[in-house]
Amino acid sequence: MSFRTISVGMNLARKGLSPRTALLANGSLLRSMTSKRFVQTESITPTAEQDILNSQRLKRPSSPHFTIYQPQLSWIGSIANRVTGVGLSVLLYGFSISYIAAPAFGIPFDSADIVALVHQLPEWAKLTGKFILAAPFTYHGINGLRHLSWDMGKLLTVKGAWRSGYAVLAATAVSTIALVFW
Repeated sequence: MSFRTISVGMNLARKGLSPRTALLANGSLLRSMTSKRFVQTESITPTAEQDILNSQRLKRPSSPHFTIYQPQLSWIGSIANRVTGVGLSVLLYGFSISYIAAPAFGIPFDSADIVALVHQLPEWAKLTGKFILAAPFTYHGINGLRHLSWDMGKLLTVKGAWRSGYAVLAATAVSTIALVFW
């Protein structure tokens, strides 16, 4: 076994640093670099330390917020996909927990009561409710297929992303209208 040591001693000597070597207990050489200049430090109080940190934070540049960028279909679609997924999950879990827990509190919440409640609603309320449920459901499902195609390595070009984004929006509109009116 051979080991190659890279020496930076000559370069450090030119830069004003002097290498020093010491023999360790296990027989290996330790090379440390010490500067010819000495740094002076001073102790400060914790409040002065905090004031210095706060003033440095004020002078730091902040990263740009997403509102300065022009909205793009890909990131709006990504945000919408997450929002619809969370909304559908909250609705599903909320309905399921209500369906299970309502009888324990004496609240009538079984299938017959839900059907009777929906039957009593005016037609505009039924259509609005269907739209509120159908739009996120179809968008999330169809956009999920778009993400699966990305996972397979398809439609990853800018042109492909734009085309698939508009295809998702068109398919969402058509399927939402189909679910609401049929």
